[in-house]
Amino acid sequence: MMNFESGNEDCLGWAARDASGVLSPYKFSRKAVGNDDVYVKITHCGICYADVVSTRNSFGATNYPVVPGHEIAGIVTKVGSNVQRFNVGDHVGVGTYVNSCRDCRNCNAGLEIQCGKGRVFTYDSVDSDGTITKGGYSTFIVVHHRYCFMIPKSYPLASAAPLLCAGITVYSPMIRHNMNQPGKSLGVIGLGGLGHMAVKFGKAFGLDVTVFSTSISKKDEALNLLGADNFVVSSDQEQMSALAESLDFIIDTASGNHPFDPYMFLLKTCGVLVLVGAPSEIKLSPGSLIGGMRSISGSAAGGTKDTQEMIDLCAEKEIYPNIEVIPIEYANEAFERIINKDVKYRFVIDIENSLK
Repeated sequence: MMNFESGNEDCLGWAARDASGVLSPYKFSRKAVGNDDVYVKITHCGICYADVVSTRNSFGATNYPVVPGHEIAGIVTKVGSNVQRFNVGDHVGVGTYVNSCRDCRNCNAGLEIQCGKGRVFTYDSVDSDGTITKGGYSTFIVVHHRYCFMIPKSYPLASAAPLLCAGITVYSPMIRHNMNQPGKSLGVIGLGGLGHMAVKFGKAFGLDVTVFSTSISKKDEALNLLGADNFVVSSDQEQMSALAESLDFIIDTASGNHPFDPYMFLLKTCGVLVLVGAPSEIKLSPGSLIGGMRSISGSAAGGTKDTQEMIDLCAEKEIYPNIEVIPIEYANEAFERIINKDVKYRFVIDIENSLK
């Protein structure tokens, strides 16, 4: 029998209460549906590494109790009077942010994730009304319609959830840097939740994809499961040297500290490396950039325009994340497995059937 905190709360979730990061049942209040809002009954929520980091207060700024989850998929149950884009029964997604100023240059360009006045993250963030946002490890969420995305009903909601963070985080910079040109070559560093989506998008765009990993054990899955064209063990100097100046683009999804110069020298003249992982530091020789007119860029999630385009592309081309669906009761164990890199490639919580 689950024990919930007392009170007049109306939403059921799982929350961490302290830096142990241990999740347990929790009841809380959601805001009422406003004129511009959508009420989403959550069916699935992906587990992102950010959830692990936040619940354990790794950056020293977590507001407890914290309800994590920003890869949300579900069904519209109510809509506000001003909402035209969505109807009751629609399948929708909610990603890493749920509010922004909607008036700055970036918001007007569909880059709400870069809102000049500060976007509001889906959980553990201060919203415009002063409340702390709570994420998708919960039964429902109320969101301004601008931050909801239509999911075609032909596309499984469980598969859609990881697109809202892992998918858009690699898709957005790929589009921005023109990594969708058939025949070009792409390197993908790391083969986790983000990396495996980069491989899938690369193949959908007609690119020649090479996966770089520190572990030879990833070779079979990279080539045979995900369809990459080449696999390289990054510590093998001979393999790395053989690829000198051969790649047009590199997507770096690795979060652990790693050298950058060896990868920069794999880029052709004017090649670009995009960093979407979060190592604690970046060290590289200026010559890595200057000599071949190469560049390095960063990216975090994506705006509303890119997100909807990505979802539509995945439905059209039948691009699906590789997922392991779990009940909410397994979330704490899933966190430990993520820390131990024991997931292929994204956990998705079956909220609808396990959070009751």
